[in-house]
Amino acid sequence: MSTRNKIAIVTGASRGLGKGTALALAEDGVDLILTYRANADDAAAVVDAVTAMGRKAVAMQLDTGEVERFDQFAADVRDALKTHWDRDTFDFLVNNAGNGIFGGFSEVTTEDFDSMMNVHFRGVFFLTQRLLPLMPEGGRILNLSSGLTRFSSVGTAAYSAMKGAIDVLTKSLAKELGPRGITVNAVAPGPIATDFNGGAMRDNDEMREVLSEQTALGRVGHPADVGGVITALLGDGMGWITAERIEVSGGSFL
Repeated sequence: MSTRNKIAIVTGASRGLGKGTALALAEDGVDLILTYRANADDAAAVVDAVTAMGRKAVAMQLDTGEVERFDQFAADVRDALKTHWDRDTFDFLVNNAGNGIFGGFSEVTTEDFDSMMNVHFRGVFFLTQRLLPLMPEGGRILNLSSGLTRFSSVGTAAYSAMKGAIDVLTKSLAKELGPRGITVNAVAPGPIATDFNGGAMRDNDEMREVLSEQTALGRVGHPADVGGVITALLGDGMGWITAERIEVSGGSFL
């Protein structure tokens, strides 16, 4: 597998799964354009870590729920590619950025619903649309889905529905972009110990223990578990895989 001399855009890469993915890609020789919503210092730390591996990285602020900003973001990406790489295209798009608003079905507000819709589905749909002109033949798109589109948990109805939409979008895009040689897949993490949802999984020993007992490999996941799979799927030997939902859960709830 080789991804050297490639450029990836990873959204929401200042922390959690996005950070883990960015570092895994850099270790494999990929240069990066990272996006962050609010924490410029965390994003700068990821850039420094990537640079220390001998790769190039640029951090760009973007709220993936603000679709009206995507045209300008695409223009900024075009400028960054020219300035830092003397290129007009990038190779990989990892739609990772997300938020978590959980609660019982009767408790979900329209504001909560719209926030998740804008970030997890509407944002992914239109950001991909705006960036496609900058992706060459043979590019790769990876969308972050969730194990919650296969198994269910109380309090996740809205979040799971958004990720279910991502699974369907992934197949549709794979069909439409196939003639350009662009593959489109979804990676669906199971329980992962990150700061997502306020770090509920990372910081709750009892929750991790219960979920570990329901996982074939006997533990919850870590960002590096997901980053390693994403890096593998972007490798040269994976070009015949498209339209797939690939669960990265250690065998959760079998």
